[in-house]
Amino acid sequence: MMLTILPMDVKWPADKVLDLARGFREACVLAAAADLELFGAMAGARRTAGQVARRIRADPRAVAILLDALAVLGLLRKGAGRYAVPADVASALTAGGTASVLSMSQHQANCLRRWAQLARVVKTGRPAAPIASVRGRRKDTAAFIGGMHDLAARTAPRLVRGIQPLPFRHLLDVGGASGTWTIAFLEANPSGTATIFDLPHVIPMARKRLRKLGLSGRVRAVAGDFYRDELPRGADLAWVSAIVHQNSREQNRRLFRKVFRALEPGGRIAIRDVVMEESRTAPVSGALFAVNMLVGTPGGGTFTFRELKEDLRRAGFAGVRLARRGEGNDSVLVARR
Repeated sequence: MMLTILPMDVKWPADKVLDLARGFREACVLAAAADLELFGAMAGARRTAGQVARRIRADPRAVAILLDALAVLGLLRKGAGRYAVPADVASALTAGGTASVLSMSQHQANCLRRWAQLARVVKTGRPAAPIASVRGRRKDTAAFIGGMHDLAARTAPRLVRGIQPLPFRHLLDVGGASGTWTIAFLEANPSGTATIFDLPHVIPMARKRLRKLGLSGRVRAVAGDFYRDELPRGADLAWVSAIVHQNSREQNRRLFRKVFRALEPGGRIAIRDVVMEESRTAPVSGALFAVNMLVGTPGGGTFTFRELKEDLRRAGFAGVRLARRGEGNDSVLVARR
């Protein structure tokens, strides 16, 4: 279900208010199916509710009700007491699907559990208590990493091409995960090299992917924590992608100072994130994303260009400019050391 954002002067009759209040229902049905990896358990055959229940080790009555709800939403087909997964749904919501967004759907299920605690978060000012899915915390973390990769794989090549020219000799990808953005930058600059810096449990995924693509000779993967450790030195371009929204402004200033120290003289920092208008009500996706940071982090949020420019300047950067204005997590700022 897509949330429709109405004009500020729209009238709110009771039925419209209740439609908005009930908007959680479809999201919860999809979240449960994603957490249970139900579509993968069904793919390739028409199955009864009882057969599905046995395959996912769940309660038969509960499974039947969930399957009927999924059929109503068009995510399953039902006929003669059996259910089947349409090909386009299997492509999007199974782990091996050609256009899989299963990991991101599972991550959104984790977000839903935090958003359900929003009133308490607003009262206390503290992020929501983490609630693990039926798959467990380790798999929830893997879903987050996989979901970020799925999104980046779709957007990185186009976005990197769109902000050129942004030449570099050596790229530092801060929090570079499995290397999706590094790969896009290296494709745009065939003579460049790179360093990916991320947490120790993430680095093996990056190295595996780089070996598979034959890029190990051009990319160094370094384990560390940018909240505690200094960043690897020697780059002339630092890429800080989808990080600043999880931080407070003071945390961002500390991170920017670390990037400043790591860069070569004359090097540049490029930041991909949400950039809000001064009103903080646009872009709409950014205002809602700020709520996601409220329930998920102690101090994160979405920031205006003026705020980010001020924080970059305090870290020593100059020439701050908006290289790309996006509607979501796809604006890009560039500044010079």
